[in-house]
Amino acid sequence: MKIRFKELNSNQSVLFPSHILERIPENHPVLLVNEVVDQLNLEKLFSSYHKRGASSYHPRMLVKVLFYAYLCNIYSCRKIAKALQENIYFMWLSGNSTPDFRTINRFRGEGLKEDIKELFTQIVLVLQQSGYVSLDVQYIDGTKIESASNGYTFVWRGSVEKHKTKLEDKIRSVLSLVDKHIEQDKQAECIGDTPKPIDSDLLRSKVKELNTRLDKMGKIERKQIRQLQEDYLPRLEKYENQLDKLGTRNSYSKTDESATFMRMKEDHMKNGQLKPAYNVQIATQEQFITNLGIYQRAGDTATLPSFLLDFENSYHKQSRIIVADAGYGSEQNYEFMEDNHIEAFVKYNYFHKEQKRAWKKDAFAVQNLFYNKDQDFFICTMGQRLINIGQKKSKSDLGYISTVTRYQAQNCNDCPLRGLCHKSKNNRIIEVNYKLGDYRKKARERLISEQGIYHRGKRCIEPEAVFAQIKHNHQFNRFRLRGLQKVNIEFTLIAIAHNLRKWTKKLSKHLFFSFIQFLCLVFSNKQGENTESYTMRLGA
Repeated sequence: MKIRFKELNSNQSVLFPSHILERIPENHPVLLVNEVVDQLNLEKLFSSYHKRGASSYHPRMLVKVLFYAYLCNIYSCRKIAKALQENIYFMWLSGNSTPDFRTINRFRGEGLKEDIKELFTQIVLVLQQSGYVSLDVQYIDGTKIESASNGYTFVWRGSVEKHKTKLEDKIRSVLSLVDKHIEQDKQAECIGDTPKPIDSDLLRSKVKELNTRLDKMGKIERKQIRQLQEDYLPRLEKYENQLDKLGTRNSYSKTDESATFMRMKEDHMKNGQLKPAYNVQIATQEQFITNLGIYQRAGDTATLPSFLLDFENSYHKQSRIIVADAGYGSEQNYEFMEDNHIEAFVKYNYFHKEQKRAWKKDAFAVQNLFYNKDQDFFICTMGQRLINIGQKKSKSDLGYISTVTRYQAQNCNDCPLRGLCHKSKNNRIIEVNYKLGDYRKKARERLISEQGIYHRGKRCIEPEAVFAQIKHNHQFNRFRLRGLQKVNIEFTLIAIAHNLRKWTKKLSKHLFFSFIQFLCLVFSNKQGENTESYTMRLGA
């Protein structure tokens, strides 16, 4: 019997059917992307286009292409441009438009910089209207994602300050050798033995003044002035510029000045290296991302107030419940949440440790010492009083002021338990922050309640699971763009793609079929085809 094969005709006149939509499965994510973007309000994005000049690619089409590309883990503009010519889903989504990679990259980096967060907010609000999220609770966590910059182009604050101080000493020495009047000015500027810092403007003016008197100076003095102008002044300007870029940070990368060096858990070299990275904060509900933020600080503690304010500005409301781990349990954060009437299920340091028997049985720990509230003193293990010796205030780098009360023992010299009690050479001093203690007491009561146990258990499968999906399942463990603004655009696209991907999975088959049916009706009407015949042909 002769073997039969299906007919192969590469020279056929029509490669695709009359409607490409027939090639797209009913439950394909590209249909959801198309429908969601069609519902978005892009008026602000339209207003950024000029009325004159050549025609532009439609921004709604470019938004659809970017959303779907990130949903498919395609992050390169060159690969997106290639998919527009080869992938049937991209062809249908773009209406057979083929913008090149430069157009796509320009639209992503420049066109979306003012509107990307608003598009993300609109999608979350659609999810809220659909009943997937309520925005009444936020499960918050952060992770560090490596920057696209070179990991060895670092600038450290300590190194810059050290070299700048040495350079200022050299400048003072040169100025004192060049002119005796400068030496007198230098002594007048000194207070005690600490000279005032020299900035580039002051040095430039002094060099300019010295250049007017070059005729009266010898060869050595002229050489010193030339060294000030050609060597020391540019170096001083460089150090000042570096300190200005650092701001409140301790480091930055030369190839991505917005990136800060942070210790990475997922370091591919497995040796805990410091890498240029960003601290990415997200809030989730039902594993949908409801808010996000990109920060240049390695720690999570200082990010919470601004993160919650950003949520309120986006949705014009604040969540009733906040759930987070011990990295956010600071006095400032507890105070902020209480002032904004937020029910905080936020852990603090030692929350788990204080549940253990060893913590409760430690006779020398401050929390286990007897306290006389009426007379305001503590009693140590040996029965000695620790009396109030005053208060001490400390100011954080964010400007928050904390107050602690200090208590000191009278005589620890002959105490047989001194080695177990403390290691100070003087009498023992303890510090108690009563305000923070009250906040922790309230947090403890919430966390060990039935509702607290529920939220603590759910937090582990909320933001942490989302980060696992983004970083490991979809291989987004490093930014492709550079600069804080572009990094924010890139991760917002990642968050939108994650929500759309999750939304697709949430849709039931019946709902998705109805949704596809609606799209088919709209599409057929646009093509001028009879709606009834078209739906019958699709099996409606």
